[in-house]
Amino acid sequence: MRLLNRSAGQISKHRRGPLAGLVVLLLGLLLTGGLYAAFAPAQADETISSDEQIAQGRELFLVSCSFCHGQNGEGVRTENGNQLGPSLVGVGAAAVDFQVGTGRMPMAQPGAQAPQKTPTFTDEEIAALGAYVASLGPGPAIPDESDYSLEGMSDEERQAAITRGGQIFLTNCTACHNFEGSGGAMPRGGYAPKIRGVEPKYIYEALLTGPQNMPSFGNGDLSPEEKRDVIAYLGSLEDSPNYGGFALGGLGPVPEGLAAWVLGIGGLVGAAVWIAAHTTRTNKKKVDA
Repeated sequence: MRLLNRSAGQISKHRRGPLAGLVVLLLGLLLTGGLYAAFAPAQADETISSDEQIAQGRELFLVSCSFCHGQNGEGVRTENGNQLGPSLVGVGAAAVDFQVGTGRMPMAQPGAQAPQKTPTFTDEEIAALGAYVASLGPGPAIPDESDYSLEGMSDEERQAAITRGGQIFLTNCTACHNFEGSGGAMPRGGYAPKIRGVEPKYIYEALLTGPQNMPSFGNGDLSPEEKRDVIAYLGSLEDSPNYGGFALGGLGPVPEGLAAWVLGIGGLVGAAVWIAAHTTRTNKKKVDA
């Protein structure tokens, strides 16, 4: 019994020694590191793939974008001081996804407006370019589908979102994009493109980043929910019947007024001339008889 007590006392004495705490700390670190390596290998692989994606994006950028935007995305000015390509530092991956995903970039030649066309790059290449530009400085990220989707909403919630989005759109967007989102001309060779039928993700990114002549609506100006409501309103226009008849593309009162004068009043004038000429011929025959 005395031997057991003596052994227990020696073990307790060693536990209180200066090296005991260090040994326990090392064992804890080894255990934590082992558990992390066993249960979180995907996170480590994700970090490596992100670095590789940025490197791939830089290679694509140097070949296709650096002539206008500079080798480090700093922007390029011509000899007379005009901006050939703006700086991309801080524009974020969302701007790249919009511009390259809609085919607006790379531009065939500099101009006041970048027209939409077939994309030059694949989805993987666009993601790589976005990752590289995002590494140049903090900026808006590519939105998730949950940011602009109406999935999971009831009919009442969906209708309320459409109503709110219509009010926001009529207040902030109709001056350029027309009340139906059909677009319109702007000064100095620019134009507001048609936004009906555009993918919701690109509408959200356009609101977030403000491409070309469009102002940007950050989350401080329009919340993510308000951006989603605008997208809901634009989507509802596709299903809304046109109660006014032939809408002439929904371009507004100018073409509608022109059509009323040329087709409507012009047709009435033509009918009046025909009736008058026909009446004259009939009266002449009666006189001759």
